[in-house]
Amino acid sequence: MFLTNTEEVPGKKITTFYGVVSGSTVRAKHAGRDLMAGIKNVFGGELKGYTELLQESRDEAIDRMKSQAKQLGANAVVNVRFSTSSVAAGASEIYVYGTAVSVE
Repeated sequence: MFLTNTEEVPGKKITTFYGVVSGSTVRAKHAGRDLMAGIKNVFGGELKGYTELLQESRDEAIDRMKSQAKQLGANAVVNVRFSTSSVAAGASEIYVYGTAVSVE
């Protein structure tokens, strides 16, 4: 499946539009990751536990969006965008959306 943040897939022609598709996941912080993040806040540096958590969350949201697009018969999603929001104390949503299309 092609995914792009542009309005078209380079070198391909859009033949069918299926509409907006999306995927999301809500994740909470892990106590161990919080402890390490607190230490990093004092000394500085990348919060690798959170980086990994966010990457896993993005991957899961993308997989859910792709699954929805496949169910519609699409082989590509264009105009892909990401959004994040705080849902509750210590929990955030990663939301990804785009337009499902068929290209040839």
